[in-house]
Amino acid sequence: MPAAGQIKPRGVDELIAYVLKHPIRVDALAIFNEREATIVEIARLIGEDEKKVGNHVRALAECGCIERVRIEKRRGAEVHFYRATLRPHIGDEEWEALPLATRHELSALVFQAIVTEALAAFRTGRFDARTTRHLSWRAMQLDEEGWRELSTELNESLDRIEAIATRSEERLSRAERPGFPAIAAAMSFERALPGRSRNRSVQQFTSSPHQKRDKN
Repeated sequence: MPAAGQIKPRGVDELIAYVLKHPIRVDALAIFNEREATIVEIARLIGEDEKKVGNHVRALAECGCIERVRIEKRRGAEVHFYRATLRPHIGDEEWEALPLATRHELSALVFQAIVTEALAAFRTGRFDARTTRHLSWRAMQLDEEGWRELSTELNESLDRIEAIATRSEERLSRAERPGFPAIAAAMSFERALPGRSRNRSVQQFTSSPHQKRDKN
């Protein structure tokens, strides 16, 4: 596996397609999104051959989707623990100060995690298991004021979702019940109309989602 600073560059489109085109990578990354794990643990959890899983896990590390967080010595051998590449919480002012290429890199990591979780839920039949599950999207034409209103609404919605999660965890703790895992996701972005992806100003930001890390 490459050392830090030697991650193989991939464009955003290539990075996401690379993960999603193989079910082992999808299942492994869904687990790494939740916690750190070893190759042996992943193989056991998804019921696949350890050597095959190891090849995919190392490939995920090489392209920067996951990172090695620690190494343990067990019976004279090294055991590597991995986790999905961390996506730190960034405030509005910090986000505005970031270069566009860096914002693009962080957005790609978050989007990759959301799509991975959704696809893993589809593959296991859990996505539509509850009739009350929500899935919707809305295309719209906005002015700057409307965009600000939309951003405010999503931020306030996130605060309410965090409060829901906290209350639920407290009830589960009191009742000593495990509950079940769920995902809540929301996005807002300027829409790319047909043909705009061929514009050079867009392509320059998909050259490498790891370009900043490669310089360190």
